[in-house]
Amino acid sequence: MDNAILKIGDIIESKAGRDKNRYYIVMKIDEPYIWTCDGDLHKVDKIKKKKIKHTKYVGYQSEYVKNKLEYGEKVTNSEIRRALKEFVESKEEGSCDDAKR
Repeated sequence: MDNAILKIGDIIESKAGRDKNRYYIVMKIDEPYIWTCDGDLHKVDKIKKKKIKHTKYVGYQSEYVKNKLEYGEKVTNSEIRRALKEFVESKEEGSCDDAKR
């Protein structure tokens, strides 16, 4: 899938760099970069700037985080971690229907 369609709240996987194969949530888009967060190594107050071409869209998004960001509400690190944990667990089970676009 083309990364040009990334939106805030999307879950992406890093394809390059020290953080290769880590999952992040897109917090801000400023092409050709996106600003990402995982709530652990890259916290909400220090989001990571990453080139779009170094990421892979996994086809899912966190509706909860997306809605909070759209309404200008504060998102916490624990909410980011919880959303990514739910995605990974549902991916392992083979059903990510609730997070699907």
